[in-house]
Amino acid sequence: MQYRTLGRTGVQVSSLALGAMNFGRIGRTTQDEATAIVDAALEAGVNVIDTADMYGDGESEEMVGKAIAGRRDDIVLATKAGMPIGGERNHQGSSRRWLVTELEASLRRLGVDHVDLYQIHRWDPKTADDETLSALTDLQRAGKIRYFGSSTFPAHRIVQAQWAAREHRLSRYVTEQPSYSVLQRGIEAHVLPVTQEYGLGVLVWSPLASGWLSGAIRAGRDIATHRSAFLPERFDTTLPANRARLDAVERLSTVAEDAGLTLIQLALGFVTAHPGVTSALIGPRTVEHLRAQLAAADTVLSADVLDAIDEIVAPGTDLAAHEKFDTPPALLDPSLRRR
Repeated sequence: MQYRTLGRTGVQVSSLALGAMNFGRIGRTTQDEATAIVDAALEAGVNVIDTADMYGDGESEEMVGKAIAGRRDDIVLATKAGMPIGGERNHQGSSRRWLVTELEASLRRLGVDHVDLYQIHRWDPKTADDETLSALTDLQRAGKIRYFGSSTFPAHRIVQAQWAAREHRLSRYVTEQPSYSVLQRGIEAHVLPVTQEYGLGVLVWSPLASGWLSGAIRAGRDIATHRSAFLPERFDTTLPANRARLDAVERLSTVAEDAGLTLIQLALGFVTAHPGVTSALIGPRTVEHLRAQLAAADTVLSADVLDAIDEIVAPGTDLAAHEKFDTPPALLDPSLRRR
């Protein structure tokens, strides 16, 4: 396992981090299975576990808490808040009211007295940066969080939050958690230059592109990944974006084979090769999935292999731009760009 410094915090973290979104109802993972995954990950040298309050309506946090009982101090524990929880209108966003309330709920579910990294799950356009940063700074000073970060923020909002922290003399976001893979490289053009400029640690999610880079999706085969059952449009190969992805996967598979690697090793080795990336979040549903992904822990891609990848998917390019989660709202809602 490789280790990197998380931004400018001084904290050493593994280059592969365990994402717990699939723990519980989302991935149909039992407590025993989740604990076995955590056991295997820690044994392999993974020291970061990332979850969120909205994963299974808190079920993931509960399962993580039980799995790490008795060894919490050996783990960099991260969770997130901000996505809607239930139907109450104020049970979402990044207001002081909600963050203080929801952190207490997360700590209770995790069975801990603090988390190492508390992340705002998505940028909340309804809440001022100083409101959010002030609440997070107070929670940090109270010892309930050690650091805080953002997740899937547009580049301009990352910059704005850094300036707001400076202007109001508050603690700042020290990490960002964006989506990044061989097939979705858009953050190379805007987010990663910003995070590098401000010295943020970067924990990337979906490095296997929702299963497209797992090796299970190939031309001429039926697509039967877990996610294809509830997100069928993402795997419908009659759609142009998905045909482009499938073509890229076939070409990438050849590159991997020629390099003596699995497609998973190629995909994870690619994202962790970028100097702006600290760790790649893997989200296995089974121990077998985990072991296939851990095989990439020490993968270092040669310049020739990285150049071959660039020929297939150009730097800064998203093959499925409509699936981006950091798109400015005005590009999605016509009412926000018209008087």
